Amino acid sequence: MSKVLRVIKIGGKVAEHDATLKAFLREFVQIKGPKILVHGGGVIATKIGEKLGIKAELLEGRRVTDRATLDVVSMVYGGLVNKKIVSALQALDVNALGLTGADLNVIISKKRDEKPVDFGWVGDIQKVNATALLNLIESGVVPVLAPLTHDGMGNMLNTNADAIASFTAAAMSKEMETELVLCFDQPGVLNEGKVIPKITMPEYQKLKEAKIITDGMIPKLDLGFKALSEGVLNVRITAFDAVNENHKGTVLNYE
Repeated sequence: MSKVLRVIKIGGKVAEHDATLKAFLREFVQIKGPKILVHGGGVIATKIGEKLGIKAELLEGRRVTDRATLDVVSMVYGGLVNKKIVSALQALDVNALGLTGADLNVIISKKRDEKPVDFGWVGDIQKVNATALLNLIESGVVPVLAPLTHDGMGNMLNTNADAIASFTAAAMSKEMETELVLCFDQPGVLNEGKVIPKITMPEYQKLKEAKIITDGMIPKLDLGFKALSEGVLNVRITAFDAVNENHKGTVLNYE
């Protein structure tokens, strides 16, 4: 295949509301060429968990995944959110297939070490099965990846959606030219409310030192630069309704 593959990730806040999800999907279906969609769902998982009497526990801003929480996120991410997106894409004449990392052995992870912090059943990605994804894409299928992987020993693992998008883009870049687009509820990386149009690695370090880029944006950019270092053509961070507008958002470059 000669066309550029786009690996696109949307956050749980986008998937939570029908209006924002529809706005995103309207743009998504207009993207020409092969594509993979990765979605989050943490906000919905928290709400469903509370209804079941399972309260979300966060450490350092990250979800602790005990056995009960693993059941909740498996149902919400792999079922409710994933199939909601897949059915919406089918209604838009996109032949989508929802997958967790266990399906077709697409993504194998290792359960995160209990030290220094025990996050429970959380996975750190070890391998992405690019061949399986490529076969689907060549068959005209759009894979829709939930933020769940497996360890190859019968255990599902809660896995960060940005990480899935980054590792998937890096793996696919060995097969074909690949771009990574991380979409969320902001127009890009911001400085005093204004979008930073381009960030190089040296500029990123300065922005972190100046506390302009902080908290959850740091791992997002770390994963973006990691994807670039492993062969991804370019990385863009943008609003969910601007995924098909290449001039909008923040572009990451090494130089």
